[in-house]
Amino acid sequence: MRFSSTLCCLLSLSLGSMPVLHAQTAPSPGAPPASAAAAPGVSQGELESMLAPIALYPDALLSQMLMASTYPLEIVEAARWRKDNAALKDKALEDALANQSWDESVKSLTAFPDVLERMSKDLAWTQKLGDAFLAQQKEVLDTVQVLRTKAQSEGNLNSNEQQTVKTETQESKQVIVIEPADPQVVYVPTYQPTVVYGAWGYPAYPPYYPPYWAPVGAAFVSGFFWGVGIAAGAALWGGCNWGRGDVNINVNRYNNFNRTNISSNNWNHRAEHRGSVPYRDAGSREKFGKSDRQAAQAREQFRGRDDSLGGAGLNDRAGLREAQRDPAVRDNAANRGGDRAGDRSAAGAGQRDRGGDRGGAAASTRRSTTQADRGGAFSGGNGASTRASSSRGHSSMSSGGFSRGGGGGAARGGGGRGGGGRR
Repeated sequence: MRFSSTLCCLLSLSLGSMPVLHAQTAPSPGAPPASAAAAPGVSQGELESMLAPIALYPDALLSQMLMASTYPLEIVEAARWRKDNAALKDKALEDALANQSWDESVKSLTAFPDVLERMSKDLAWTQKLGDAFLAQQKEVLDTVQVLRTKAQSEGNLNSNEQQTVKTETQESKQVIVIEPADPQVVYVPTYQPTVVYGAWGYPAYPPYYPPYWAPVGAAFVSGFFWGVGIAAGAALWGGCNWGRGDVNINVNRYNNFNRTNISSNNWNHRAEHRGSVPYRDAGSREKFGKSDRQAAQAREQFRGRDDSLGGAGLNDRAGLREAQRDPAVRDNAANRGGDRAGDRSAAGAGQRDRGGDRGGAAASTRRSTTQADRGGAFSGGNGASTRASSSRGHSSMSSGGFSRGGGGGAARGGGGRGGGGRR
């Protein structure tokens, strides 16, 4: 589809327009303990900033958003599909999703249209979130706990009719768990990070929260706005292992919603759903690179077409950048380019040779005829001498060495004067 290749370019451009955030050289007041510190290259302040708008979501929804954020192109496709199928819900929605090829985490978010739309509209944020989650899964989940602790200490994270907030001990760690008050009805909170988290410890990285995330005319109470509950049913199948620092799957709910029969509750990123979106860090590229390169090579086979997911290879800007990054794609493209150039060169040379032969023969005939005519106008021996000279010239030109007629060794080749000019 044409939209996919255009989307890759827009994604690359939107990411390029985002400000580059650098790690702080010194921890700010109130910085989290070392166990929650981000790995080199991504500061703790940046992690807290990007997680601020979703850290207080119910655990299951949050985990599925983190999974789905690793597939940004599918997020956009699903959001557009959901708009076109807004009336679908419950079993009708599940039936329609069975025909879609997106990752299950992306499919699950169609039950939460507003969440899906935010992730699609904030595509650069979505990819940064997914990249951070792939590279630093434990640090991301630890940062969520840091933010929840801040909100709770400010008195802004409590149980109510929409949610249940409780403290548990997992793997010798005390963690805050958020669940829907009614398992069948999910409320997605809209809140003001600058209010619910209190004083912010990272001035260089203010909490991210675009104004359009908040409904027009929403009345916030203690920084929160609660909209209408969503009957999500089996669409919520994710979970967070806060103690271990990873996410998991509720197998029964997952199979129910996706009509599958899996038995493992471990979540694994699937590179084949990544499309042409590159991995940000070397660790992710190494871990998922094999599948990524195979996908890139498959896209290369369809270079120049707009119906492949994630771009048309070397004919668009994203494809050019991908070829420059990936040696396998670059070499493949170079070989194909060389083959095509060789074919064109051989074909052109053949045309020039044929043109040269025709041109040489034509020129030879014209010159021979002209010399003969002129010889006939002279008397006696002079005419015979001229005709003999003409015959020798004709024999010499026909042997293929004439500089103006042929395409083989002539500097002016291609039948420039003999082959192309006078036929």
